[in-house]
Amino acid sequence: MTRLKLVKFKMKRFVIHIMLIIGFVGFSQSQPKVSVKADTTKIRIGETINYEIIVDNADTGVNFSEIKLDSFGRVELIESFDIDTLKNRLVKKYTLTSWDSGRYVIPRQRVYVWSQEYLTDSLMIDVNTVAVDTLKQQLYTIKAIQNEPYTFDDFKNYLLWILGILLVLGLILYFLFKRKKTEYDAMGQPILAPYQEAILHLKQLDKKQLWQNNQVKEYYSELTSIVRYYIERELKIPALERTTDGLIDTLTDFSEAESIVTTPETIKKLKGLLQEADLVKFAKSKPVASEIENDRENAEEIINTLQPTAVMNTMQDVESELPIILVQKPTYKKPTLLSKVLIITGLLLLISIIAYGVSTALRMQGVSQEAMQVEQQLNQNADEVE
Repeated sequence: MTRLKLVKFKMKRFVIHIMLIIGFVGFSQSQPKVSVKADTTKIRIGETINYEIIVDNADTGVNFSEIKLDSFGRVELIESFDIDTLKNRLVKKYTLTSWDSGRYVIPRQRVYVWSQEYLTDSLMIDVNTVAVDTLKQQLYTIKAIQNEPYTFDDFKNYLLWILGILLVLGLILYFLFKRKKTEYDAMGQPILAPYQEAILHLKQLDKKQLWQNNQVKEYYSELTSIVRYYIERELKIPALERTTDGLIDTLTDFSEAESIVTTPETIKKLKGLLQEADLVKFAKSKPVASEIENDRENAEEIINTLQPTAVMNTMQDVESELPIILVQKPTYKKPTLLSKVLIITGLLLLISIIAYGVSTALRMQGVSQEAMQVEQQLNQNADEVE
């Protein structure tokens, strides 16, 4: 009886061991497994490696970290592919290459499955150089340096510099030699200032001696025309078209608005002159010599005092009936502060451009000499090889 119990006890223990073994195997098979694979571990420079990270027993909840390559940075990533999903397996593929010969270690990669970290194995790869058979390769003599044909781009920078220099010189000359030009009329005669022209015409009228020759009407007509034309040019008022009363009212308004410089006495004398001229032209009035001479003096006084600004009359008497250039060439004016700054800036820029051109030429000359030395050295080496 005791022996039977012992056999039963051993049978139960054996069954329990079998069940534990089966459960352990099933549990181990359900755990995720991470591995790496490469189609080759030996390549030549520039060839590629297909590198794969494989996760078994997991199809969801997998996160691939950024791939880490060798610590020297000699292995490069060309392309990273999307994750391939198989039955209970995920595969992440990469294409790698290297351009430096040597032996490199791709470190262990991190993969997270449901936030739990798994590490792959490291992988060592060999990158070999391409063997060249120098005995079969024909040697050629070193050729001299050939000059490329010139194109527009070769001269574009020089053209811009030349245009810049011309612009600066033009500005300097413009500000240095700028002068106020004398204006001329259609007949080629210089256009006189309003005041100078009026005084000149008065002198010419005196030399005609019209009223002395019993041409009083013509004299007053020319005298008032001179005064009216002066007012029209100097004060910008259409005096030739206005009546006597209209012109006097306009000048009075301008004087009250302080748009012109004059006095009530001057306007009163102008009114008397114009009214006297109207009487002579339309009423056939014949003033005496003293009245005519007084009107002549009043006309010149009106021209002297009726001005847009207070201008001191410094014009000399005009003795000739021939046109005289009364608009003299303006005197030289010292350059303003802005002109001085522009001139100095232009000169400094010009000096900088010249200095830059000289330094560039010297540098190019040095480069040319170095190139010639290198060429000579290469030719000597080629002769020694032969």
